[in-house]
Amino acid sequence: MRMSWDPASDSILGTPLKPTLWAEPGSVIIRGSPVTLWCQGPLETQQYRLDQEGLQWTWGRQNPLEPGAKAKFHIRSVAYSTAGQYRCYFETPAGWSEPSDPLELVVTGVSRKPSLLAPQGPVVARGGSLTLQCRSDVGYERFALYQEGGHVLLQRPGQQPQAGLSQANFTLSPVSRSHGGQYRCYGGHNLSPKWSAPSDSLDILIAGLIRDTPSVSVRPGPTVASGENVTLLCQSWHNIDTLLLTKEGAAHPPLRLKSKYQSYTYQAEFPMGPVTSAQGGTYRCYSALRSYPYLLSSPSYPLELVVSGEDPDPPSPPHPDPAGPEDQPLTPTGSEPQSGLGRHLGVVTGVSVAFILLLFLLLFLLLRHQHQSKHRTSAHFYRPAGAAEPEPKDQVLQRRASPVADAQEEILNAAVKDTQPEDGVELDSRAAASEDPQDVTYAQLQSLTLRREATEPPPPQEGEPPVDVCCSPLCVHVFISFSSHL
Repeated sequence: MRMSWDPASDSILGTPLKPTLWAEPGSVIIRGSPVTLWCQGPLETQQYRLDQEGLQWTWGRQNPLEPGAKAKFHIRSVAYSTAGQYRCYFETPAGWSEPSDPLELVVTGVSRKPSLLAPQGPVVARGGSLTLQCRSDVGYERFALYQEGGHVLLQRPGQQPQAGLSQANFTLSPVSRSHGGQYRCYGGHNLSPKWSAPSDSLDILIAGLIRDTPSVSVRPGPTVASGENVTLLCQSWHNIDTLLLTKEGAAHPPLRLKSKYQSYTYQAEFPMGPVTSAQGGTYRCYSALRSYPYLLSSPSYPLELVVSGEDPDPPSPPHPDPAGPEDQPLTPTGSEPQSGLGRHLGVVTGVSVAFILLLFLLLFLLLRHQHQSKHRTSAHFYRPAGAAEPEPKDQVLQRRASPVADAQEEILNAAVKDTQPEDGVELDSRAAASEDPQDVTYAQLQSLTLRREATEPPPPQEGEPPVDVCCSPLCVHVFISFSSHL
């Protein structure tokens, strides 16, 4: 830890006390990388000296730099011989000081890297307990844990849970925001300052530090058959830029996607593709900000995904035909060319089939467009039982309120403004008849036929009850059907 010199710490008799020694960028250095050792004493320091334990001579001497009365000892390329404990001294007119506290310079990359795991998962709630496990198939006698950007190297003796394996557990509790970050671990042997190559980095995320609680939903539903396509949707009403999806019990890092603003929410879809039984489990969503990548919101309500049925067998590789080339049937590859009429019939048939398929596709898209109403993306997703859908502040909330009266008012407005008595109009309408400004009713007007008749109107078609709106002796008969979501 870097400290500044306190002149008040000088003894009354004038004997200088010990200086402060630290390393930048840190005391754990990969072989071949540069490192700088800083030694700081009082302002009246005349000279600094740096010693390495085990050497019979002084490693180096430096005059103090201005300002700050500290000295800089730079090592351009760290080697294995550089590893070890260092101490520094300063000299004043009263003599040499006591040695500084020892600084162990750790050089990594000597042997094979271990692996770093978080058994409870990489997401930990604030105030909880975090256990990191460093393990290796090399018989290391000690392990060290290092947080990127820090200067503290935690060391633990190695244990052997079984022959050929060694490991050490590092428990951090209670967890705070300072524990969020990137970690690596090292393996080493006793009586040696040399350490293994660093493990792959592990990101630890602290939940409950962002004031938000997103929601999670699933399409097509929480119970699916093996091999069925599944998509999970994370949503938040707050202005966040990142959404994460976690699975309970999984050691792999969470899935992280950039959010998109759509239908008054910030959301991200996580397609899982054809699922297998291994993908069943409990899922949660978190929100985060790019400026604080290791801090998360509170978790969403858990969503239980159940995958039923047997997993489909993986496709087997094609087996070569045991028959040799001489046993294969010969195909006419030009020895007997087709006649001109045959080629013409083949082209005409292919074009006709393609044209018919295109007509069916266009008809299908047209029918789908007519019968599909505009609604939120989340309307197709299933929310877990007990999870209340979050309500946005000052946003439009979709509710149902007196559909017949609302549709009548909307139809009248449309007829007065945009139609002639003989015209037919197809449109999507939104009416708000409730006094609550948030009440919105969605109706789809299938057909509108305005007729001026003095006699009894014709009976309505089956399945389309009429709504009579009488504004004069002539009545307007309107046939409407509401969308399936009303």
